[in-house]
Amino acid sequence: MFPPSIRRPKRVKMILPALTEATGPFWRPIKYSLFPPLGLATLAAYLPDDTQIELQDEHVERIRLDDEPELVIIQVYITNAYRAYALADHYRAKGAYVCLGGLHVTSLPDEAAAHADSIFLGPGEETFPAFLRDLAEGAPARRYESSVRTLETLPPVRRDLIKRHLYLVPNSIVVSRGCPHHCDFCYKEAFFKGGRSFYTQRVDDALSEIERLPGRHLYFLDDHLLGNAKFSAVLFDGMRGMGRLFQGAATVDSILRGDLIEKAAEAGLRSIFVGFETLSAANLEQSHKRQNLGRDYRAAIRRLDELGIMINGSFVFGFDGDGPDVFSRTVDWAIESGITTATFHIMTPYPDTALFRRMEAEGRIRTRNWDLYDTRHVVYETRGMSAMQLKDGYDGAYRKFYEWGAIAKASMNHVTMKHRAKHFAYASGWKKFEPLWDWVIRARRLNNMRPMLEAVLSKVTAAKGCDIGTEKVMSLSKAKRRI
Repeated sequence: MFPPSIRRPKRVKMILPALTEATGPFWRPIKYSLFPPLGLATLAAYLPDDTQIELQDEHVERIRLDDEPELVIIQVYITNAYRAYALADHYRAKGAYVCLGGLHVTSLPDEAAAHADSIFLGPGEETFPAFLRDLAEGAPARRYESSVRTLETLPPVRRDLIKRHLYLVPNSIVVSRGCPHHCDFCYKEAFFKGGRSFYTQRVDDALSEIERLPGRHLYFLDDHLLGNAKFSAVLFDGMRGMGRLFQGAATVDSILRGDLIEKAAEAGLRSIFVGFETLSAANLEQSHKRQNLGRDYRAAIRRLDELGIMINGSFVFGFDGDGPDVFSRTVDWAIESGITTATFHIMTPYPDTALFRRMEAEGRIRTRNWDLYDTRHVVYETRGMSAMQLKDGYDGAYRKFYEWGAIAKASMNHVTMKHRAKHFAYASGWKKFEPLWDWVIRARRLNNMRPMLEAVLSKVTAAKGCDIGTEKVMSLSKAKRRI
């Protein structure tokens, strides 16, 4: 039997350990201070109101280790797994009941179970309340596996636990889970097995959550914001007139289909993450990314450009069909297409994905050091080029795409002068001022940068004469001087 302090814990600690790649000794890139741990804040809403909850994100603060929580809940990704296990072992040694969940736990449950009292596989909306009931009865299970998939009974996220001043984008939000597509390399395929792999909130609940968020800017963390066209259309209709500026993610085919992207733009969509991944049809076929096959990338880009929506394009290097020329071809195409920002990846076979199983069967997995599975290291036996060529080409792609000349050239490939100015400001601010971002993060002044982000994301309208949005550029300059 568990003592009452464990069965009905009053002191609960929730931890997001830092990803290995976020702990470099030189500076802290802004990408690791963008979003709070929304998943943990969502689970916190299931705890009783009188529970003392501490939510700590190691990306933005030091983890306190001298406290005495009765229940500890840790979210585990692949490149924070070893840190998560160390924290779990620390708190178990102090007598706390420790729970581990997340993508990596779902992929490798037996590995995670050695460091936890209970583990959670898949989404937690059903399993975490079940665990709390079992704990109160003194009989928690060692493993909880999600099968029921619904967001219709989701309580309001405990945003009061989020330290908003430590994040550039505290207004992150999720209105759906998963993705309707099934790519071989996708880490989340394993996370949603055993139940529905894509489902949404009720629109009224999503709109209520949006309405209680302060400020103008939102970031939808959904894997595919346009994945359910009927839901998204009603959501965007409800958001019209709210005066919001938001960012999200979608696929090429969803951008080309119907008028949903126009509805999104009318509701305030100003920037979108698009998984182009590769320019090769053979690579798309190999990875089962069929939603991109036969789609006109240029047509999707033109449509977004006409709506004044900036693009963060995602690209993967290291498919078996890639040769050493893939880097220059991809970067040149992205610049000529006017892609605002690009996220490059070395193909990474995450555990429990179809890609990992195939490469393991072929004897091509070089290491199981999860710290290296950050899409910046080569962890498998390559074909078409050497591992060194792949790593060097990946590093060179980032350097080439974010050269000042490349940013300027890409920015000129837009319809209006204002969009060109926005492109240049956003791309250069994102990648060319990391030491400045580091200073802002350490000084805990990210709040001061949010108006600057909103200014860059403001709506593009038809330029008059040589107007390039002087008012916006001046506001950015003044904001920089205040820092």
